[in-house]
Amino acid sequence: MSYNSLKACIRDLERSGQLIRLSQEVDPHLEMAEIQRRVYEAQGPAILFERVKGSPFPAVCNLFGTFSRCEYLFRHSLKGVRQVVQLKADPSQLLRRPHQFLRAPFTALRALPLKKWGKAPVLYGQTTLEQLPQIKSWPLDGGPFITLPQVYTEDPEQPGLMHANLGMYRIQLAGNAYQPGREVGLHYQIQRGIGVHHAKALARGERLRVSIFVGGPPAHTFAAVMPLPEGLSELMFAGMFAGRNFRYTRKNGHLISADADFCIVGSIDPGRTLPEGPFGDHLGYYSLQHEFPVMEVEAVYHRKDAIWPFTVVGRPPQEDTSFGHLIHEVTAPMVPVSVTGLHAMHAVDAAGVHPLLLAIGSERYVPYEQRAPRELLTIANAVLGFNQASLAKYLLIVAHEDNPQLDIHHIPAFFAQLLQRIDWRRDLHFQTRTTIDTLDYSGEGLNQGSKVVMAAAGPPIRSLASELPADFQLPQGFSSPRFAMPGVLVVQAPPYENAEREEVSLLENMLEHTQGMEGIPLLVLADDSRFASEKLNNFLWVCFTRSNPSHDIFGAGSFISYKHWGCTGPLIIDARIKPHHAPPLEEDPKVVQHVNQLAAPGGPLHGII
Repeated sequence: MSYNSLKACIRDLERSGQLIRLSQEVDPHLEMAEIQRRVYEAQGPAILFERVKGSPFPAVCNLFGTFSRCEYLFRHSLKGVRQVVQLKADPSQLLRRPHQFLRAPFTALRALPLKKWGKAPVLYGQTTLEQLPQIKSWPLDGGPFITLPQVYTEDPEQPGLMHANLGMYRIQLAGNAYQPGREVGLHYQIQRGIGVHHAKALARGERLRVSIFVGGPPAHTFAAVMPLPEGLSELMFAGMFAGRNFRYTRKNGHLISADADFCIVGSIDPGRTLPEGPFGDHLGYYSLQHEFPVMEVEAVYHRKDAIWPFTVVGRPPQEDTSFGHLIHEVTAPMVPVSVTGLHAMHAVDAAGVHPLLLAIGSERYVPYEQRAPRELLTIANAVLGFNQASLAKYLLIVAHEDNPQLDIHHIPAFFAQLLQRIDWRRDLHFQTRTTIDTLDYSGEGLNQGSKVVMAAAGPPIRSLASELPADFQLPQGFSSPRFAMPGVLVVQAPPYENAEREEVSLLENMLEHTQGMEGIPLLVLADDSRFASEKLNNFLWVCFTRSNPSHDIFGAGSFISYKHWGCTGPLIIDARIKPHHAPPLEEDPKVVQHVNQLAAPGGPLHGII
């Protein structure tokens, strides 16, 4: 069974007990987002809001809220897509085990988009931007946003579907300086396919046509987040995941997704921008207001039974975590063939995805000598040039040969292998003044920051401690040392004051002269050591979203030798909040209280959130 519409998917989820309807009118200003966050945290069902205040259209959230529901949605197509990817990685498997790949040819047939003859369902009627659900997720957001858009553009130099890009780039529906009902903000991050099309349109002095699809089969939404190589159209993946070819038509020069619930069409003047944001984003902080392209809207189409899908992003995990899980499920076979020697990699969701990337690689360059990071560094350089992995800020890589059974998703085990072996005098490799994720405000400016590779290979050089040395002391102002995991100590530091950080120098000097620190190779400075150490996810979020390697890594016994920085004692990461950081996301207390009432006994959400 394949879904030909979002409504068909909702009916199926409702029949299987995975969706509930909420008939009470709900406010799209913060309230719907608060409900979404609660139901996701409870690993609850999808919610269909039948009455959205200020809009004639119902809305649905939490479609992808659990891994099991994602697998249910794609249960008829996921195996076939996996087979196609496996054959792409190793075509010889078809000759060796043809009976195991019987689905692959049929799945591949769904890859080619089909033109819809006759009137497309999405062209049933027209509406206005103001009539769409005006969902605002966080108190400081600059306005309502589309949070599950499928943004379609074509290459100005090679028009057509096969060189098109379908991406999930947030759309600000109103607010700021946008002309109400006529303009929307189009935000995209670096290393995104739409940027290539935008650059070509700018060079040609042409407007760039844009179509924004909302809804349709769930596979279309997922295809928009797939990290595909430049020049490979996401529309092919949309068809394979849906088990049904992507249907399209054209109207007034714009490509229209025939099965979408809504389609907003228009164009951007390549040289025109307006302030977009703020927006509470998936790192757990606000993405601040910056200049981004403006889309001038020509028309808003919708199908007869249109339903508005939305999600809420914030400090991970959130619903978008499921997308990462699915991407790994599908693309894992391609990792070893994409980068020679790379066995696995894991962009850590709890750390905001791009701030922390774990990798396992081969170390075979000098097999007759004791293993040390050599091939690992070649692999690390390749990873930092590979698709969206190039946005990694901390890349931690270990040797497969040291533990062939290591599960890259078992984060404490990965850290243990790295920290038992890493030599801070040798195994740190920085890139300064480079590009980082657009949403990461730990660096020097938008898209600007640094990277570090930590590579470890060979036999263990230390045992990791879970207790402090007998003579351990901290300088004045530092307190509450707590272990986040063996070998990793979180220390509460005084509030950050200035870039000179004399207090960190005092700590370095004290650690250099403290006996018994060999088993504590990593020390992290935090504003609240209890919070940062009580859960693994807290540690990952605080440590890797609040630090910029070139500016915030220190160490006891630090030195520079021929432009190589290292240290002899514990490495120190300063993960305190700095003045240039974006503010963390916090809910509106009044909205929280109101949703508490909805969840109380007798309320419409009792027993669900």
